[in-house]
This record gives sequence, structure tokens and C-alpha cells, in this order.
Amino acid sequence: MSGLAVRGLKFYTVGGLGIGVQLVALALFKSVLGWPYLIATAAAVEVVVIHNFLWHDRWTWKEREGGWRAFVRFNLTTGLLSIAANVVLMRVLAGWLGIHYLAANLIAIATASLLNFVASEFFVFRRQGGVRATHRAG
Repeated sequence: MSGLAVRGLKFYTVGGLGIGVQLVALALFKSVLGWPYLIATAAAVEVVVIHNFLWHDRWTWKEREGGWRAFVRFNLTTGLLSIAANVVLMRVLAGWLGIHYLAANLIAIATASLLNFVASEFFVFRRQGGVRATHRAG
């Protein structure tokens, strides 16, 4: 199996875990705390962006440049893309079409996932001579 295929498998494994984290966070923010569904969606996405970054940094792209610079790049690409896609699609699916907010969120997650993988592979976790440095900036 190629390196790209292995990373894709790891990416979607982490993403699968992240879906659970995002749905729990969304349900907590909306149903328990009573936040409006769009605000709850954006907050839940940021929770999962942090969750996913930690897994990707330590497992999916562990041999690549990571640390806080990659975290900033991850938030500026995957984070912003995910928040925008989720909020827009939630407005359309849950707000206008009346689909239950958790089902609508699953559709939004699936829509953004491929773009997030491409951004992570080619921008966020940059190659550093093929080997990750043993000391990483904090």
C-alpha cells in the first residue's frame, strides 16, 4: 500500500473518531447548553479540529513537520474550511430543509472531508527532507 493510501486510511480513521467527538459536542452545545444550532456547530467543529490535529500530528503525519506551526496551518485551512462548510450546510439542511441537526451535520462532515485531506497532505503537514526533526518547536 502506498504512503498516500496509508495516510488516507489513517486520516479517515481519525475522522471517524472525530465524527463522534463532533456529534457529542454539537448535542452538548445545542441540546444541553441551549446554544443556537449554528453557533453550536461552529464550536463543535473547532473542538474536533483540535482533536483531529492532535491525532494527525502524532499518528497520521508523524514523520512530517508538526508542532504549533502546523496547528496554525491546520486551523487556517481545515478549521476554516470545516467551519464554513458545516455552518453553510447546516443552515441549508437543518435551517431551510428541516433535516434533524445531527443528520445534517453528518452530511456536512462528509462534504468537507476530501478537501481537508488534500489541504493536510500538501500544506499543513509539510515534508521536511522526508524525516521529522527529533526536536520540535512547541
